[in-house]
Amino acid sequence: MRLKLYFITLITFLGIDSFWLGLVAPSFYRSQIGHLMAENANFLAAGIFYLLYIYGLLFFVVEPAVKKNESNYLIRGALFGLITYATYDLTNFATLQNWTLLVTVVDMAWGTILCGLTTWVSVWAGKKFG
Repeated sequence: MRLKLYFITLITFLGIDSFWLGLVAPSFYRSQIGHLMAENANFLAAGIFYLLYIYGLLFFVVEPAVKKNESNYLIRGALFGLITYATYDLTNFATLQNWTLLVTVVDMAWGTILCGLTTWVSVWAGKKFG
């Protein structure tokens, strides 16, 4: 069950995040922090991030919700996204000279929405196909 739930969560997260990163975010991030962005993404680092991040979301939110039949999992997933994205964004806002407040707020909101939606879909699928 755990491996199946991991892949459900990973595919859901990647699908939703690819919409954001592919269609919505590129021009926004370029206009706000383009001077900080690498010309080419480090796909190995990105892949490692996704694999680890999904494990964290699964371990702390999705799997407990499926096993214990929790009702507040959507809030827990959204809160996980808010806190984890805040770690990155607020650290950057505190330490990088040209990191903007707008990027911080937008990115934290995206993390909240992304993890909330991913949790909702993953818990639903885990209960239905478990």
